[in-house]
Amino acid sequence: MMHDLPRKTLFLLAVIVLVTFAGGFFYSADPYMLNSDAILAAPSFAHPFGTDRLGRDLLARIIEGGKISLVIGVGSALIGTFLGFILGAIAGYARGVVDKGFVIVVDLFLTFPTFFLLLALVSYVNASALVLILIISVTGWMTTARLVRSESFAVTSQPFIKILNIAGVSRAKILLKYYAPLLAPIFFVSFTFGVGGAILSESGLSFLGLGIVAPQMSWGTILSNGKEVIDIAWWVSFFPGLMIFLVTLSLMNLANYLQQRTNKKKIQAGA
Repeated sequence: MMHDLPRKTLFLLAVIVLVTFAGGFFYSADPYMLNSDAILAAPSFAHPFGTDRLGRDLLARIIEGGKISLVIGVGSALIGTFLGFILGAIAGYARGVVDKGFVIVVDLFLTFPTFFLLLALVSYVNASALVLILIISVTGWMTTARLVRSESFAVTSQPFIKILNIAGVSRAKILLKYYAPLLAPIFFVSFTFGVGGAILSESGLSFLGLGIVAPQMSWGTILSNGKEVIDIAWWVSFFPGLMIFLVTLSLMNLANYLQQRTNKKKIQAGA
């Protein structure tokens, strides 16, 4: 079953990404067009996902909003994971004062719940895709950094690292040539988890009205727009929520698979 899981997961993710970024070429409905004759129309052949309270085609809006949701998810996860990877590797390699300072900074960030920290930061700026990418990445690097730091300690204790230090090899070369390949599995696992977490964070902020501002849209804003009519038009909230669920579930399954493969390799190496 574990061999089938990545294929199914990757296939589902590929379909969602393909529909999101190429669906507009095959489904030509305008996501911004108002239609007073089709307000809160139920799913039908004309409108496969129905319409919202302004008569806008929901499928077209989900395709358009998915672009922003996925870009924010991938962009913030990439920056946050890369930042955590670099800081964690440096702390684990340097140790001493650098490592103590690193621990203090990480503990300071972890003192505040991540989502409330997001709310505090977003409330002082006008949210946009770029701003949300930066804010979510700034509040999401700590877990990766701690994992990388812990693994870096094991790498630092290896005899060949000590020999390289004695030989006077530069720290930058050691980190890039020897640490990076050994720590790469953690990066990919953290990145996969990070994409799902970032999409959920953006959706949560947009649901509360602190995310993407109209006329731009994301799955979170579409979901938020449907909360007031959920009793009479379930489809307005259901379909964007379904997209968020499918993407997040797929990414989490893929991350779990990568993590299990990484742990299996560690066990085999230890044996």
